[in-house]
Amino acid sequence: MNWFSTFLTSSIGRKVVMAVTGLFLISFLIVHCTINAMIFFNDGGESFNKAAHFMGTNVIIRTMEIVLFLGIILHIVQGFMLSAKNRAARPTGYAVTNPGANSKWYSRSMTLLGTLILLFLVMHISHFWTHSRLGGIGGISPLDETMIGDKEVLNLYALMISTFQSPVVLIVYILGVISLCWHLVHGFQSAFQTLGVNHKKYTPAIKGIGIVFSILICALFAAMPLSIYMGWIA
Repeated sequence: MNWFSTFLTSSIGRKVVMAVTGLFLISFLIVHCTINAMIFFNDGGESFNKAAHFMGTNVIIRTMEIVLFLGIILHIVQGFMLSAKNRAARPTGYAVTNPGANSKWYSRSMTLLGTLILLFLVMHISHFWTHSRLGGIGGISPLDETMIGDKEVLNLYALMISTFQSPVVLIVYILGVISLCWHLVHGFQSAFQTLGVNHKKYTPAIKGIGIVFSILICALFAAMPLSIYMGWIA
């Protein structure tokens, strides 16, 4: 196991961990966005509450939730450690620099974007996860309940509607989603490159898919609070 711990603490090992956890988090974004997008059915939240109830009560999903949190923490820690190691390797800057000639600004700002996303994530968890997992009758953050068929479930749809009535919350969420988009644009292709999928024939396609995916999923995430705030969904 000594070789394994040595690998994980090396630069290459940390990049591999970043890539694997990053792709795992991307898969989570797809699931999360799909469920949240059910608010666009405009059926009074029935579809959304039904899906949210399933996600909150299914044993497998709840177990994966723990794995997700561990993945997020590991991704963040490895990101900061890689950034610190890179800075330590170059304690003094070059006399003449032109970073824009060799890389995009967002690829050089992954730590900053990641920090903004972390702050956004903390707000998002405080708004929704703590309520959905610790709420309900007798919970530390009681929520209203609603009937779906003959089943009583937490009305997370009503929570979403009330949360996004604030213009401040709306702006913070949209800025957070924009940061996520730039982070994904670089991270998507970079993850595949780190894992060895780097070929002149395939890399442009992967990069293109990453850009389309980043814009599409983040546009959906931004459209949700904006649509609620504008009253298009109620």
